[in-house]
Amino acid sequence: MAVPVDDRSGKPVLTTATLSQQVYAHLRAGILDNTYPPGSALPEEALAAKLNVSRVPVREALRRLSAEGLVTVVPRQGATVTELTSKQILDAYQVREALEVLAMRLAVPKLTAADIEQLDTLQQAMQSAADAGDANAFFTANAAFHGFLVDKAGNGDLKSIYESLIDRMRRYRTPSLDLRGGMAMSIDEHAAILHAVRNGNADEAAHLIAEHIHVPQGILEEELENGELGARS
Repeated sequence: MAVPVDDRSGKPVLTTATLSQQVYAHLRAGILDNTYPPGSALPEEALAAKLNVSRVPVREALRRLSAEGLVTVVPRQGATVTELTSKQILDAYQVREALEVLAMRLAVPKLTAADIEQLDTLQQAMQSAADAGDANAFFTANAAFHGFLVDKAGNGDLKSIYESLIDRMRRYRTPSLDLRGGMAMSIDEHAAILHAVRNGNADEAAHLIAEHIHVPQGILEEELENGELGARS
């Protein structure tokens, strides 16, 4: 969530009616996109000055983030962004695989010609982004491709759990994952998935989506072993 900025002071400006919520949204977004990386300190006084608020809404926001497991608060020591653990990361990928496999089996029999055309459009967007070397645009289109299939599964609980999981998994992306994962390889994998979907082969599509998710999981496992991700076991 973007925080309004005062043109004169250059400081973020938050409305009094929603101070706690806006501070919470700002900090949560920063944690998820690694503006505040794992292990970084979140001092109340400094955050209050940065956001141009009192310490009360900052304290309330940190309490909410602590309840979500995103922040660790130690009495008389302050708050820090909760460290990632290798188990958290690998658990998340296992759950994501199970959810997307189920989504594929539910969605494929229901897809219309218009749905498949939309998937093709997203596949082309990934290709265009890769050709331009635009990693952010690539991953946006990639997320939309996966999210579209989950949505078309037509299961509200599945969608809710998936979206919450993907939100948290944004923390696990690293520059090396973006580069080493290979946009070209990912495009080929999506093309194979789309081919199975177009043919109405839910079993093949589910198998391919599982294999596709294994690629970044394997890279993250390697980075954890090499100490490149900063996660704890």
